[in-house]
Amino acid sequence: MHRLKELIYSKLINKTFLIKVTKADIIAKIAQKTTLDKMSVQVAVEAFFDVVKENMAEGENIYVRGFGSFINKRRAKKVARNISKKVSIEIPEHYVPSFKPSKSFVETVKSSEKVKIARESGVSA
Repeated sequence: MHRLKELIYSKLINKTFLIKVTKADIIAKIAQKTTLDKMSVQVAVEAFFDVVKENMAEGENIYVRGFGSFINKRRAKKVARNISKKVSIEIPEHYVPSFKPSKSFVETVKSSEKVKIARESGVSA
């Protein structure tokens, strides 16, 4: 019986947990939940992503209560080496976009059954 459960869980993980969700999938799910047409949802989702990119490009961080924060992380200047050419190059200080989930977001993911199953079986997303 225990082996049967393992097989069922491994098939469940392989079929559902490891599948990546695309922007089109998100648009379809929002359209279904809100009964809006997909075109309207697509415009709204694209606008959201544009606003996030534009504001972060201007150096602003975005905080969405209960979801998380889109933040610019500073990377210090460093020296990198090209081993094949035996040359050192200096990479200047720069910023990279990052996402920090809220505590409630983290708790939702931690308490998810699919995540627990994947963690127990050693599968990562």
